[in-house]
Amino acid sequence: MGEIGDGIETALQATATRPPPVTPGARFRLLLRAEKGSTKAVAARLGISPRTVQRHLAGQIRRPTPRLAAALEREVRRAWQPRVRARAIRAASAAGVVVETRARFGFTAAPGSTDDPRLRRLTEQLPPDASARLLAAHQAGGSEEELRRILGEALGHVYFRDHGRRAQGLDVEINDVDYLELNLGG
Repeated sequence: MGEIGDGIETALQATATRPPPVTPGARFRLLLRAEKGSTKAVAARLGISPRTVQRHLAGQIRRPTPRLAAALEREVRRAWQPRVRARAIRAASAAGVVVETRARFGFTAAPGSTDDPRLRRLTEQLPPDASARLLAAHQAGGSEEELRRILGEALGHVYFRDHGRRAQGLDVEINDVDYLELNLGG
């Protein structure tokens, strides 16, 4: 993933009400439940063979390799408390997401204005429709470019065009993200 996808994922993980399982066996069982009992789907998610998943579930392998441990950590955090995550997404889609970022924004504007990318630090609340599009694209597995485009359009509307009150022809794109933090508010 990229900066924006990771930022959304971090914000979603912050909504968890309990810590995820710690032991490898419990983590494999959680993923197996999330994938409705399919060891093949768990294996595909982790980038290992189905037989390795079965051996971990049976207790024949107790310690995952470092690469598998990192993949297991990442996927468990994504699968942990799906109803809490869904509730947070619904709340953020209704109220809007607060975005704090330091990024380089490029502009396409009327002749005579500058289009040099500028580094800016912004803290803005996105409108509910833009928040819903951003979160839906993330949930659907959208690319980093798609997330960057949606976030650029939303910040362009809110900050640079002041909710449509100025700079009507200005198109904004995010060129480089220094840091990004999202608050889902729920």
